[in-house]
Amino acid sequence: MALGPGDLNVRKLQVTGGSTFTLSLPKPWVLHHQLGSRDSLRVDWRPSGALRITPLDQDLQAVRKVDISLAKIPDNSLHDHLMGAYISGADIIVVSHTEAALSPTKSIRHFLRSTRGFEIVEEEDERTVLRCLLNPGDMPFHASLKRMYLLLSSLVRDLLEVFNGGDIEFLSDNEERESEVDSLLHLVERQVRIVFESYQAATKLNITRGQSMEYANLARCLERMMDHANNMTHFVVAHTNHINELRISPPVSSLPLWQEALKELMINIRTQDSHRIETARHQLKTLQTELKAFESSVYESEKKSRLLAASLTVSESVRRLCAYSRDFGEILLNMKLASLIKEVKEA
Repeated sequence: MALGPGDLNVRKLQVTGGSTFTLSLPKPWVLHHQLGSRDSLRVDWRPSGALRITPLDQDLQAVRKVDISLAKIPDNSLHDHLMGAYISGADIIVVSHTEAALSPTKSIRHFLRSTRGFEIVEEEDERTVLRCLLNPGDMPFHASLKRMYLLLSSLVRDLLEVFNGGDIEFLSDNEERESEVDSLLHLVERQVRIVFESYQAATKLNITRGQSMEYANLARCLERMMDHANNMTHFVVAHTNHINELRISPPVSSLPLWQEALKELMINIRTQDSHRIETARHQLKTLQTELKAFESSVYESEKKSRLLAASLTVSESVRRLCAYSRDFGEILLNMKLASLIKEVKEA
């Protein structure tokens, strides 16, 4: 008999009335959910072929709480522990500390800036309580990816403006944009963890567990692209004297083509057109090859100059943008093929 979560047993079907099949439920399970005679159950026929049985009025999700005591963790590690609790799906985080201990306020504020949905609901001398006010289904995966893409493309667009003579102030908020992309990645990772532990969250987001993993992979690609775009921004700000020379170099002239290819891939998150995805990936591969050839020519050149070194730095960042974008396209193809897979019975 199945006595608790993880237990397994085999039960036989019975026929009642000549046309209805019935199956008895484990009594511990019925008692655990406080069910009685004539209570309703929801029966879902899953794509895998399995049946899932849940109480009709069951709460969407139990509240998950974690306690963190500053006395029990290494010094200066509170932020890492808070992020771990966030990504693991905690709804309530209680930080305990003594009056003599170093105040956790700075780490908590940093955590709140790095995440979405958490707020301080109680703040006492020896305890701070944080609670997530954002439900998993309130921010669909595709909405997070779209926001990440818009932040990335806007930074690259501003970079191109600066290369073409625009005001360097266009790039003044680059760190804020990168931080927002990071926080969106953390949100996606949190949602994936919740989806794996709660089928109700998966239902609300209208996504399978496998799809959630692929969305997380897409988000990581965008976050890494943003890192390289931000690196270019720092480089340009530090080398404003070379902007006019750099703007006619192959790395900078490749950026608009990269933008076109990534835009095409973003469109195909929904449309999943294999031809358009492969065309974009081929364009990105061509850009990578051309940038690699440019870098090789610089290394082989006898002329050693600061301009050439600057071109190499920008070229590497653009080339990596192309590489992560190609990975992005590969993930989209994986998602499309996964959606086409059907189970067939072999003869």
